[in-house]
Amino acid sequence: MRERGVEFMIFALCGGDARTARLAGMLLEDGHGVRAWALEDAPLPGGARQFASAAECCSGADCVLLPLPAAAARGALNAPFSPGVHCPGELFSALRPGTPVLSGGVSDELRTLAAARAVRLRDYSAPESFRAFNSLATAEGALAVLLRESEDVLCGKRALIFGAGRITRALAPRLAALGLDVTVASRDAARRAWYSALGFGAADTASLGAALGRADIVINTAPALVLTASRLTELEEGALVLDLAGKPGGVDFDAARAFGIHALAAPGLPGRYSPLAAARAVRDAIYAILEEEQIGKG
Repeated sequence: MRERGVEFMIFALCGGDARTARLAGMLLEDGHGVRAWALEDAPLPGGARQFASAAECCSGADCVLLPLPAAAARGALNAPFSPGVHCPGELFSALRPGTPVLSGGVSDELRTLAAARAVRLRDYSAPESFRAFNSLATAEGALAVLLRESEDVLCGKRALIFGAGRITRALAPRLAALGLDVTVASRDAARRAWYSALGFGAADTASLGAALGRADIVINTAPALVLTASRLTELEEGALVLDLAGKPGGVDFDAARAFGIHALAAPGLPGRYSPLAAARAVRDAIYAILEEEQIGKG
């Protein structure tokens, strides 16, 4: 394989969702070898070899690929296609020193494991170009979830978004284009000012006033508990809550269930709603890293 300077490599794909299955097919089409572990029920292409253990899968691999995010609930490997529960430590203990490991969303735990095994850990989701795409795909996925879960048209609804980062930057104008009245809640005064300048409502997360009580749809993008039990009690009956943040999330779901509030956790939307494009973005990002570090070059 000569495209973009990356020569033939054997990739070990460990865990992951639908985008990982699509990525396996792309890597095979590019002429690489693909091994898989913790992907037992994934729709993998025929050329991908499944292995029963991390040690077998990673033995002889030139590069190990982890999903985005690498960890799921309680720190387990993000492996929705595996009937078992796997910990990242199980994987890292099988790696030889110096092995390149490319992961999406590198946590402190992964960095500690990588340092202990002296492996080369890189975050393919760190480049701004990748984050921009991921925000776009998340925004489109959020629209799909809202359309599916709402019993009414979205046009005319009032939406409150917690967080003023990349996802909100992609999501707010798309909601507005569908006719929603959008307010962005942020602790950052400068970001609130920019969203106001763009024609959106703006609220201080610390003092929401009436913004929460009048919202028909509440969307959280912040990886912190912002929709506490006390705040959930302020919602109108019938309000829909959508949490897009990764762990630990930003919604008290126990309180939401107790109050009878329709609250959904929806992390990893690119892998669910646009796995083909998401896999393409991961492939391009990992190739860029491999070229940069002169791995797999002839």
